[in-house]
Amino acid sequence: MRIVIIEDNEALANAVAYRLRDRGHAADVLTDGTEADRFLSREGADLVILDINLPGRMGLEILKTMRERGNSTPVILLTARSETSDRVAGLDSGADDYLVKPFEMDELEARIRALSRRKHLEYGNHHRIGRVDFDRTARLARAQGEVLEIPRRQLAVLECLLERRGRIVSRAQLMDHVYGIGADVEETAIEPHVSRLRKQLAAHGVVIRTARGLGYLIEAAP
Repeated sequence: MRIVIIEDNEALANAVAYRLRDRGHAADVLTDGTEADRFLSREGADLVILDINLPGRMGLEILKTMRERGNSTPVILLTARSETSDRVAGLDSGADDYLVKPFEMDELEARIRALSRRKHLEYGNHHRIGRVDFDRTARLARAQGEVLEIPRRQLAVLECLLERRGRIVSRAQLMDHVYGIGADVEETAIEPHVSRLRKQLAAHGVVIRTARGLGYLIEAAP
């Protein structure tokens, strides 16, 4: 799954992201409420982990705005508050679950698994395109049963393109996915990864097209 973590405690957010990536998920981290609201308005996600207390926009404001936009993405609220009234306010605002800090990572994972079953989400995704099968849980790409030797960052490019299959993916989106949001890296750094991945996948019925000035699009070869 692609999971968005919105938490202003960077150490906690990164720890959660590390654990989820280790389990084969894609994880985006945001620490500012206003930036997170913009991100969710333009990006897709399978699940959101959302802190209530945030700089910029508060978590409950973000949640209400999501639901008003018709965004039904499952949301787990995180907060240090334990009062019943806060839990009720979060659930009434459209949250699917609620976790009080501090919490154990095992409990968070259990909540995610439970939500994935309730919402019929794929906890471990497989993407098939052309003759390539990408297993997000194992972090492996195979073609006709053979494992393709694809470096980690190129695998991240492939994952990002497959998540948005049928849509153009901008350089900025790829940069955020591969290097993390706000990374001090030039956008041109993504081009060699796309180029090498394109050459490798071409032999297996997969095309990565360039939409000049817009980004990239992945599709099966005609």
